Amino acid sequence: MRGWLGVARSLAVYWRPGRQRGLRRLYGEFVGPGDLVFDVGAHVGDRTAAFATLGARVIALEPQPAVLPWLRRRVGRHPGVTILEEAVGRAVGTATLAVSSAHPTVSTLADDWRRELSDRNPSFAGVRWDAAVEVPVTTLDLLIETYGVPRFCKIDVEGHEAEVLAGLSRPVPALSVEFVTGTFEVTRSCVARLAELGSYEYNVVLGERRRFVFDRWRAGADLEIWFDGGADGASSGDVYARLRRP
Repeated sequence: MRGWLGVARSLAVYWRPGRQRGLRRLYGEFVGPGDLVFDVGAHVGDRTAAFATLGARVIALEPQPAVLPWLRRRVGRHPGVTILEEAVGRAVGTATLAVSSAHPTVSTLADDWRRELSDRNPSFAGVRWDAAVEVPVTTLDLLIETYGVPRFCKIDVEGHEAEVLAGLSRPVPALSVEFVTGTFEVTRSCVARLAELGSYEYNVVLGERRRFVFDRWRAGADLEIWFDGGADGASSGDVYARLRRP
């Protein structure tokens, strides 16, 4: 029963009225008809739906068994969506997913992130990871080999974002990675990895808002300063990166 309540909470948050319009406005800058998108950590499919409605082909990856039926129900019938029951990491294999039945959106492969988060971020003080499941793991490189280079890649995997990027050996045009206050070292590792792959510039969306914080795209060094200054007091959000235009 607890697991169903957790999924119901996610559905209420991520499928609330009006949210899809905002997501389409946000992602319309990156995605158009015929583009390929990887949705890594698709959860209940709200962003997958936005990408697909914009005309993209979407590879939606979600390893949580309790969430998958709802993901399939929400977006599985869309002809442009392919759902994979897999996590993404630095190497192909299997891994242990720590599951929060009450808060499935924070289920994670990142053990250190999970152990330290409640002490570092008060918003997570009540979260408990009460189950574990073995899940298959693929890599971004293998996904690219199979499906092609995505125009956009959304990565929201609860502290495992740097491990996902460790499995990528070429730049992609644009992507986003989630950040959580108290674990900015994960985000810094992501930015460092992107700098190795290409010349990127950055912007930020706070929480579940659908607009950018900065009026212009910033260099990685500017992003570091923003995080050092407390990230505008946000508990979480997403860093967006795009390759610099010539």
